[in-house]
Amino acid sequence: MEPHGAVAVYGASGHTGRFVVDELRRRALPVVVAGRTPSRLPAALPARTAAIDDPASLDRAFAGCAVVINCAGPFLDTAAPIVDAALRAGCSYVDVTAEQASAQSTFETYDQPAREAGVTVIPAAGFYGGLGDLLASALVGDGSVETITTAIALDHWWPTEGTRRTGARNRFPRMVVEDGRLVPMVPAGTVGWTFDAPHGRQPMVELPFSEVITIFRHLKVRSLHTYLTAASLDEIRDAATPPPMAVGARGRSAQRFAMEVVAVGAMGTRRAKAHGQDIYAVSAPIVVEAATRLLDPSFPRRGALALGQAFEAADFLRALSPAHLVVELHPS
Repeated sequence: MEPHGAVAVYGASGHTGRFVVDELRRRALPVVVAGRTPSRLPAALPARTAAIDDPASLDRAFAGCAVVINCAGPFLDTAAPIVDAALRAGCSYVDVTAEQASAQSTFETYDQPAREAGVTVIPAAGFYGGLGDLLASALVGDGSVETITTAIALDHWWPTEGTRRTGARNRFPRMVVEDGRLVPMVPAGTVGWTFDAPHGRQPMVELPFSEVITIFRHLKVRSLHTYLTAASLDEIRDAATPPPMAVGARGRSAQRFAMEVVAVGAMGTRRAKAHGQDIYAVSAPIVVEAATRLLDPSFPRRGALALGQAFEAADFLRALSPAHLVVELHPS
């Protein structure tokens, strides 16, 4: 008999989806894997065939589950039908989108329906979106701030097939916050940023991801920008850059990342740092930690929420560090 109250993983055969399934199994949580192609789904787990253009198949896939984790991009195409099906099944929903337009649409469309269904919808809960939001939330709390700047260093960006598909699909203007409003980014030249070793001093380009949408969803900030190492952008734009290659038993790539968030306001300058290995793999413990907390019947928050809005950010980060990544908070 398949488990009741399980976590369904849609896109379980994809690169990030496999890390999510492994993390759920490591925590001994009941898992249902779902996707379009049964032969690609992980073996020895309850598996259900479902396609985003077949609502009945999604209903069958999520029946008896409590949380749906969507790992199948582009989320501009998959988020809405999967959230709709999750709500019909009475499930909470979490995804890992880096796409600003997808996260914004999920917030705007599903807050009231999720409240009415008594569930929680959390878009952009992975490395992009979720981690930056948690770091910023831990620094700012419930207050307001003048500026929040996120800087991301990758020693390599080996893109997955899904990342390349998403890049081709996502043609929306990238958004930043100025004067307390979401506005299209105005491209500019490179800036410098000094990270801790091994990244050191790096030329950076402005490249906002879904953390701009998640942070702006619940924190009061007048100016909000994100920068990425210029070499990482060059790699992902190069069609010859290979996909990630597993090293070691856990299947992670050798990629090293660092993320820094700096908040400046009346309280002075506050800084948070996180570093670790493999941006795709590290999304798994983040979304699974969220799913684990959503499985608690006493969890009180309903509606469409950012990760740092749904949970107490510093406590959530403590649950991730140092087993999955290393976090440093300097709130004063």
